[in-house]
Amino acid sequence: MMQQSVDIEALNQQIQIESAFIDDIKRATGEVIVGQTYMIERLLIGLLSKGHVLLEGLPGLAKTLAIKTLSNAVKADFQRIQFTPDLLPADIVGTMIYNPSKNSFDVRKGPIFSNFILADEINRAPAKVQSALLEAMAEKQVTIGKESYKLEEPFLVLATQNPIEQEGTYTLPEAQVDRFMLKVNIGYPTKTDEREIINRFIDGTTNKVVEPVVSPDTILKARDLVKKVYMDDNIKNYILDIVFATRNPEENGLASLKNLIAYGGSPRASINLAMASKAYAFMQRRGYVIPDDVRNICKDILRHRIGITYEAEAENITQEDIIDNILKTVQVP
Repeated sequence: MMQQSVDIEALNQQIQIESAFIDDIKRATGEVIVGQTYMIERLLIGLLSKGHVLLEGLPGLAKTLAIKTLSNAVKADFQRIQFTPDLLPADIVGTMIYNPSKNSFDVRKGPIFSNFILADEINRAPAKVQSALLEAMAEKQVTIGKESYKLEEPFLVLATQNPIEQEGTYTLPEAQVDRFMLKVNIGYPTKTDEREIINRFIDGTTNKVVEPVVSPDTILKARDLVKKVYMDDNIKNYILDIVFATRNPEENGLASLKNLIAYGGSPRASINLAMASKAYAFMQRRGYVIPDDVRNICKDILRHRIGITYEAEAENITQEDIIDNILKTVQVP
């Protein structure tokens, strides 16, 4: 126990030094994005824990701008793909082009071959196009013809999505939704923040381009350090209790939720909740995870992994309501 305590103390000191770039990124993005601290933090968690992020919100809430600004702050390759109903899978991953001078086919790589991929309005395209991202997101590689090509790290898909009730949108396949570590719901800014947005437009300071403040190598080193953040077995059990409560609520003192949940979180939910909690602790400049880290990130990990029944929809019960009930009931270590 003494050795473990010394190790955690040393890890804390190391994180205090090597996590300083988080403040640099927040400061740089704050020069362009007014408010939306919650969204920026979730994007950083995805970046630090190798997890893809799905942002959902009404148009005009700076989703695209936030992702573009973050990519500028990290000196890495960036590609924006506007998803439309006529987009083809080859438009994303690339295709084989015939070269008459060589009498052979050459590979023309698509925009997926970048560090940051902004999949803008991902649910504007049909399922076939959406599924073209699956191999890249899961395996960090794409297949063109007979060859597979590795994608360079860091590789992160940041997708924006309009609410499904809007006209001209398609439901994302469940298999693809599960590939996103986080699903973040974006709301309207406060009156104070929106007043500042107006001021910046009037002053003409809204077109500022953020200069890079960190390199991709810094992100890769930080990812290795995030993995080392200490997580006690009690915290791991707490994560498992939460996820299992979404699958078998009646066995966890939540019998009232049984008829409201169609299916619970997959094993990816447990893995991602653990990794995101470590990343959140890293951003708080700590070398160990506490229950509050798990609770703070829980909704973003689970809201797209819990299926609700028609009965829940009829009663206007959402995934967030179910997660709140679970967090109130599951014993905190």
